[in-house]
Amino acid sequence: MKHRDQIRQIAKKVNKSGQRSEMREKALPADEVMAILERTRERDYSYDRFLSTMCTRPHPIAIKAHDMFLETNLGDPGLFPGVAGLEEEVVRMLGELLGCPLARGYISTGGTESNIQAIRAAKNESGKCGGNIVVPASAHFSFDKIGDLLSLEVRKAELDSQLRVDLSSVESLIDEHTAALVGIAGTTEFGQVDPIEELSDLALEWGVHLHVDAAFGGFVLPFLDRSFAWDFSLPGVKSITIDPHKMGLATIPAGGLLFRNQECMNALETETHYLTKARQASLTGTRSGAAAAATYAVMMHLGREGFREMVGYCMDLTDHLVRGAKEIGVEPLIEPVMNVVALRVPEPSKVRERLMDRDWHVSITREPNRALRLILMGHMSHENVDLFLKDLKEVLSEFV
Repeated sequence: MKHRDQIRQIAKKVNKSGQRSEMREKALPADEVMAILERTRERDYSYDRFLSTMCTRPHPIAIKAHDMFLETNLGDPGLFPGVAGLEEEVVRMLGELLGCPLARGYISTGGTESNIQAIRAAKNESGKCGGNIVVPASAHFSFDKIGDLLSLEVRKAELDSQLRVDLSSVESLIDEHTAALVGIAGTTEFGQVDPIEELSDLALEWGVHLHVDAAFGGFVLPFLDRSFAWDFSLPGVKSITIDPHKMGLATIPAGGLLFRNQECMNALETETHYLTKARQASLTGTRSGAAAAATYAVMMHLGREGFREMVGYCMDLTDHLVRGAKEIGVEPLIEPVMNVVALRVPEPSKVRERLMDRDWHVSITREPNRALRLILMGHMSHENVDLFLKDLKEVLSEFV
């Protein structure tokens, strides 16, 4: 009873973020700490009702691998040659997947870091002070951070009727101060693929770095029946972002940044005087090897066949949702390219609010293409898609 009362008192001191407002003077028994953590974890929502996230539950083998290499540090690879070797293998496999087996790179903390590093490399390569980058209007908000961090003007090109970047708009924004072009292979809001082949030609014409943000699409596009030209098979593509912690089923934080060759990556290197490796290209110094190990484990365990099956399941869910939506009079902004759907609904913000009241975690796209945004990940089921459509129909009846 005394311990139970003590737990209640401590729980009262836990603020809304789940953290204690002050550190204890004396130790608290491990079982009591775990009891607090369990209570706190119960406040988190379940993936079963998530239609707004590009993250998902990691594969069980990824969790085991992550735990096995939890304390390893890829920032000092000479001390951890085993996991450093796993990272090299992951980069090799990712490079082969993206059309360049000799690609160089590393496992980052996610798409934002990878995008920062890619544009940093492009800026360093160009030797330009200041300058600009040209990105689609649909680009991830990480590029706004990049502009701020690297003192670059972020020029946003318009989208065409299919929500791909408009090439004439891109051409109008390029000038002699442009350090990089960006194309998206799997846009965050619409799952659309920009015309990367044409962007590649523009990049070669202007002699600028073309970066492809495939944080989401990198583990989808290679396994679709429909083929796209978007990766290192195009000569103008210099770098690619790919996130194993999304459709790659690895643990968070497992991001990936690949460059066509070592020369591109050299633009990021700095001397690391007191570590086991003389130079380092990553943004962060200390890097847990757990994410690299988790990515390696999933890629080896599933192989192309397993990823093809997983992507097929997600695309089947997507088709099921779109068919059901059309039956209740709701059309997508575009026919889905991958497992991302944007639905035309009246007053999207209010519809989202009503759905959230019913415990559906959904999101909306930005202006001017305001719509309900849904991601069909492997944690979703056909049964829950049907339940969602039933609730969506009821919610929409309020707006008739």
